[in-house]
Amino acid sequence: MNKKQTRREFGATALAAAFASTLPAPFVWAAEKKYDPGASDTEIKIGQTVPHSGPGSLYGVLGRVGEAYFEMLNEKGGINGRKVKFFSMDDGYSAPKCVEATRRLVEQEEVLALYGSLGTAPQTAVHKYLNSKGVPQLLLNTGASKWNDPKNFKWTMAGLPLYPTEARILARHVVSVKPNAKIGILYQNDDFGRDFLGPFKKVLADAGGTAKVIMEQTYDLTEPTIDSQIINLSKSGADVFYNISTGKASSQSIRKVAELGWKPLHLLSAGSTGRSILSAAGFENATGIVAIRYAKEVGVPRFEKDPDVMAFEELRKKYLPNVDPDNTIAFAGYGQVASMAEILRRCGDELTRANVLKQATTLAGFHSPYFLDGVNYSYTPEDYTPMKTLYISIFNGKDWDISDKPVTE
Repeated sequence: MNKKQTRREFGATALAAAFASTLPAPFVWAAEKKYDPGASDTEIKIGQTVPHSGPGSLYGVLGRVGEAYFEMLNEKGGINGRKVKFFSMDDGYSAPKCVEATRRLVEQEEVLALYGSLGTAPQTAVHKYLNSKGVPQLLLNTGASKWNDPKNFKWTMAGLPLYPTEARILARHVVSVKPNAKIGILYQNDDFGRDFLGPFKKVLADAGGTAKVIMEQTYDLTEPTIDSQIINLSKSGADVFYNISTGKASSQSIRKVAELGWKPLHLLSAGSTGRSILSAAGFENATGIVAIRYAKEVGVPRFEKDPDVMAFEELRKKYLPNVDPDNTIAFAGYGQVASMAEILRRCGDELTRANVLKQATTLAGFHSPYFLDGVNYSYTPEDYTPMKTLYISIFNGKDWDISDKPVTE
């Protein structure tokens, strides 16, 4: 007891302290709440840019699924008592439009963070801007190697397997099953395509065998067809076709290979293995394609009783009845928005951009509802590789035959 404090004063002080210790938790937490722009006691603002129009418009469903998921959460009370206000902006898969949309999200809507935005080229256009502003750019729908640079661009993280990881695993598969391969490559003429190309060729060179690339063909997203490139590759003598394409070009190339009667070992980038893309090509035309898999499928018997697939189907029926039940791109969006919701949940009442980043970079071990068993996020503050365990798989005309043992890099 302080010498200048009477016994009555001391008793009052002690009683106040005892009373404070019995207050319900919310009274204790109230003083600890921390907010950045985009967050308050009642609301969290989150943004995204995806192509709702243009050549990549089939990926616009990612945004519609995000809207539906947050609507569902809001009806149940939101995240830690806060409603999520989600803005999914159309960038048309165009870098200038992406810059415009992203600036609006940050400077006008004042979102707390962005997640699930799509495309290497569009996201490269806002990469430095978002990092200079300290705005999290999370779970990107691109696996470019540049996103794994926590030292220089700590606010940006990919949400897909990194392209070099996928390319190296596929190259090793070719070397093991076709050591004398003559390889023809089609790739998108941008950072996306080149990020696959270099690591794939390096594995072949390091292997020291006779497998080699004998022809490369490129295409631009604005091209209406890639028929001429496929015809050139089919005439090259290649017995392996590495198809580094996206969206419409993937469907066209798969169909054209079949029309030509060309029978190479066909490797396809994982981002183009969704059932909507294969369906547009014709499932029978996609038979035998080899790709990396890390995720479950919707619309196939194997996973129809999977709890996560059933939960997605429930969401789709209620909020997205116009989305096909076998739309794997939509299911991918479901997995990502569920992961973003988990990051926000872990933030508790400290809804600052720094804490959002902290929770994202310590997500290692979290299993997205989209992932196959055995695949989890692997993020750490020092290494932003999203996942390191992947499966080799072959399309059988109806479904993917997934290897028994995953490959971990």
